[in-house]
Amino acid sequence: MMQFYARFAVRTFTHSKLRTWLTMLGIFIGIAAIVSLISLGQGLKTAIGAQFSALGTDRIIVQAKSLNFGPPGQGTVATLTEKDMEEIERVAGVGEVAARLLKTAKAEFNDRTQFTFIGSIPETQEGRRLIADMFRLRTDKGRLLTSGDRKKVVVGSNYADKDIFGKPVDVGARLILNGESFEVVGVMAKLGQPQIDGSILMPEDAMRELYGLDDEVSAIVVQSQKGVEPSVVSERILKKLRTFRDVKEGREDFTVQTSGELLATLGTILDIVTAVLAGIAGISLIVGGIGIMNTMYTSVLERTNDIGLMKAVGAQNKDILMLFLMESGLLGLVGGAIGIVIGVLLGKGVEIIATFALGTALVQASFPWYLIIGALVFSFVVGSLAGTLPAIQASHLSPVDALRRA
Repeated sequence: MMQFYARFAVRTFTHSKLRTWLTMLGIFIGIAAIVSLISLGQGLKTAIGAQFSALGTDRIIVQAKSLNFGPPGQGTVATLTEKDMEEIERVAGVGEVAARLLKTAKAEFNDRTQFTFIGSIPETQEGRRLIADMFRLRTDKGRLLTSGDRKKVVVGSNYADKDIFGKPVDVGARLILNGESFEVVGVMAKLGQPQIDGSILMPEDAMRELYGLDDEVSAIVVQSQKGVEPSVVSERILKKLRTFRDVKEGREDFTVQTSGELLATLGTILDIVTAVLAGIAGISLIVGGIGIMNTMYTSVLERTNDIGLMKAVGAQNKDILMLFLMESGLLGLVGGAIGIVIGVLLGKGVEIIATFALGTALVQASFPWYLIIGALVFSFVVGSLAGTLPAIQASHLSPVDALRRA
């Protein structure tokens, strides 16, 4: 019987092709938007998770409270100092500790000027190893910074592209940073992280001299000792700094987070943003549902005679009800299937553009099976619900009234 309903519905669609496509328009626009947005949100979470896995589960980030997003330490309101780092080193369970300075600089090369992001590399071997492991720093050309480097820098992979300064920045080149000359000793391998691929690394002492900094630090990276739970160490650091900086609980001007907590925070933010955008895209589904409802009402009026004839030869109310519900459900289902295809193409298109135009691997489209199946089921349900009232109206028509109206 269901096959009969389906064949009947398909035959109806083929008789009114233009109206069928216009009816499905809202559905596949809404589904396409939802699928592409959710896939990009899920892909971004996966990519960020992969990036954070490089941090290691034993890493803790301490930074002054910030009013914006970005790499640790950017846009800070308060400041941390080397004295804070010394206090952290005294905390039980703390292993290696490294400070970082994060600033922007005026960079000049090949008679062109750009403003860029500068990050410091610790002077100690242990600190350099901690930062290099944390951010997976490695070079395609030259070398990383070592002890004794002064007026030397390592540039991100983006500088190997001639688009920034008109020609590639290579090993041996000299960059003018805030009016001072620095020799490039290494070009980093592409990591797919814009904040690193587009940055310049400089020895900490040279950076303090360049910016006239005393003991200020932008962020402090902590590695907990083996066998000690990072969350326990994080809580100890929080209490220690709260006492040292003389701030009350809940009024801290700094944050202490494990790598897992940072990932959870970013994941929550992404989930909220994705949900809001998907909700906005869902408006198209509502419009599409209204379109299906109007189409089905029109279909009922146009097929009043057919309904009367079917009832006159024995069709029951449930048969008419199922027939119209099947039609509206199939409208939603086909519209959803088209929307999924468009959504996949949109998601992959954004991923390709981000990879080649922006040079980042963070923007990825992910299409888990439950997203595809869920979108199909949801579109079918929307179509069926939209056709419920017209279907009920059609099923309640009496044969005599239907034939008389015809």
